[in-house]
Amino acid sequence: MTNDKKNHSVLMNIDWWTILIYIALLSFGWISVCGASYSYGETDIFSLATRSGMQIVWIGTSIMLGFIILMLDDRFYDTFAYIIYILLLLLLFATIFNPHTIKGSRSWLVLGPLRLQPAEFAKFATALALAKLMSTYGYNINQWKHFGATLAVILMPMLCIVLQRETGSALVYLAFFLMFYREGMPGSILFTGVAMVVYFVVGIRYADVTLGDSPTSVGKFAVMLMVQLFSIGMVWVYCDQRKALRLLLYCVAITLISYLLSLIPGLHSWFDIVYIQLVMTAVLIGYLVWEGLGSRLRNWFFIALFAMGSTAFFYGADFIMQNVMEPHQRSRINVLLGLDEDLRGAGYNVHQSEIAIGSGGLQGKGFLNGTQTKLKFVPEQDTDFIFCTVGEEEGFAGSALVLILFLALILRLIHLAERQPFRFGRVYGYCVLSIFLFHVFINVGMVLGLTPVIGIPLPFFSYGGSSLWGFTFLLFIFLRLDAGRNLIRS
Repeated sequence: MTNDKKNHSVLMNIDWWTILIYIALLSFGWISVCGASYSYGETDIFSLATRSGMQIVWIGTSIMLGFIILMLDDRFYDTFAYIIYILLLLLLFATIFNPHTIKGSRSWLVLGPLRLQPAEFAKFATALALAKLMSTYGYNINQWKHFGATLAVILMPMLCIVLQRETGSALVYLAFFLMFYREGMPGSILFTGVAMVVYFVVGIRYADVTLGDSPTSVGKFAVMLMVQLFSIGMVWVYCDQRKALRLLLYCVAITLISYLLSLIPGLHSWFDIVYIQLVMTAVLIGYLVWEGLGSRLRNWFFIALFAMGSTAFFYGADFIMQNVMEPHQRSRINVLLGLDEDLRGAGYNVHQSEIAIGSGGLQGKGFLNGTQTKLKFVPEQDTDFIFCTVGEEEGFAGSALVLILFLALILRLIHLAERQPFRFGRVYGYCVLSIFLFHVFINVGMVLGLTPVIGIPLPFFSYGGSSLWGFTFLLFIFLRLDAGRNLIRS
């Protein structure tokens, strides 16, 4: 097959629906950057001296990069997956020692007038490496040595990015666990991750709330009770239902008795039920280990490990929260959980963003007519908080349309991933949609005050070349893999 025929075949096999969604998102993104960066009195929004003008440059170069990616042989990405990953990993490591600090972060490489953030490109490199590793012959995600190697591929770039003081960008790599679940990771691991989040939120949110007049912390009491109930639930699902029911009765009875004792005058002032809960958890762990030794079933040991890990995580997270985190990080978490308002400090960005979105109403104020954004009330309004510009100028209708476009992109990526004939393409496809889903959910959530402010861009909307190029690499490599699924190989 000649090169001309091959290129023609590739173009005929490209999923043009995804391309159309990509172009639509780029268009809405440029309009939002115009609205967020425009100042009263500006006469030329296309000037390269303005952010809206420069965003056109980033969009144009992104489309060119996408075309180049589509013209490369799809086997190139499989063959050189590890090499691309290692090169990006070395670049991330070198960036740690970057002398240029921008907004307290060392994550940017400054090359004259050009600034690049390697962490944005490391996402597609990590996705390629994961796809390569998980598509090797004999790989089984349920084997610890294989799962450990997969975790190492994710943790190495995460560590480098954390050392660059870019915690938000590092958290994006947790999105790959959604792909793990699709590829056969036990649901118990995903459940464990969700449980850890619940422990942290409930424990910290209600740490200073006491149970009646007793010194018992509602947060600690609730977390320890959940550890026991979750462990007993896992015994019900994976081991023995009768023994699980017996454990549940013991747990409820002892907890109820402890609560009644805390109401007795003379005891309520010093009786802390949390200590009883800790003893009960220790006894439960001992029982689980004993049953595991007697039956030689690994599930008992795994559940015991879950209970121990849950307890260690909660008290470790509490220690880190109080003694390791910087004051501004603690302040952000407290604001998110409703413990503090701090409208002039950590909560200022979110508060102003909510005002901007609310002022847009149903239909919005119109293009370049937003007052909150024009008067620069919202910090980072053309990057991390750009969705507030959509809400103010386009209103609820425009915001809903943008979210529908992102939903269409996610659903389309699921469809493309499921039709891949080889595991490499499917794994990479689910990596891509997991990253997009994480970015959209967290970015829109933090603008609305629903998720922590961790400073990650909204795909195809936030101003800047690094994020736009990075997302283009992610998407178009997958489109190239999908386009090559039916090609005749010479």
